[in-house]
Amino acid sequence: MRLGPLSEILQPLIVQQKKESDTEDLKVKPHKRPCESSGEEEEPCSKLKKQNTDSVPSLSKDTFSYMGDAAVVYTDGCCSSNGRRKARAGIGVYWGPDHPLNVGDRLRGRQTNQRAEIHAACKAIEQAKNQNISKLVLYTDSMFTINGITSWVKDWKKNGWKTSTGKDVINKEDFVKLDTLIQGIDIKWVHVPGHSGFAGNEEADRLAREGAKKSQEST
Repeated sequence: MRLGPLSEILQPLIVQQKKESDTEDLKVKPHKRPCESSGEEEEPCSKLKKQNTDSVPSLSKDTFSYMGDAAVVYTDGCCSSNGRRKARAGIGVYWGPDHPLNVGDRLRGRQTNQRAEIHAACKAIEQAKNQNISKLVLYTDSMFTINGITSWVKDWKKNGWKTSTGKDVINKEDFVKLDTLIQGIDIKWVHVPGHSGFAGNEEADRLAREGAKKSQEST
């Protein structure tokens, strides 16, 4: 299935991987879902089992939606009781209706909304690479993820993974993984406002919420 020009679909902020105009100190106000509290990086909760990464056979190119010659995917993360010990986070990856690669999984490790957003993008990129997709348009409502991977990571690495104020980067391991995954694939990051009626984003959110409800034993 082919999609029309981006301008005919929506008018989001498009950010290329090499963009350098954003700065680490930009104050981003992440979209807060009703199930979340105001805290972001809460105390670690108990470790979860590793997410299921069973390989999927190569799929026909016709299985994916495209924008030009780039496959399109939507990702989202959510976390109920965000900032609390009983937080439950999930990741959602949406490729299309009933697509075999659609994912709704429980996030492993520390349960936060920001980590869920980052790891949803990681999962989508892993899947794309496994399907030999070389160009990807990745929609996310997380400006934190976009700014982090397109701008801040470069400075963090130069500063020994310290922020401009000398503090340790809280999500270092998560961004290290994402930074490794983006190597060798052309990604166009597109910010789409959360819960604004865009079907792909709504479906990714639904999958993330389903994932957050899963027990530790099922992840």
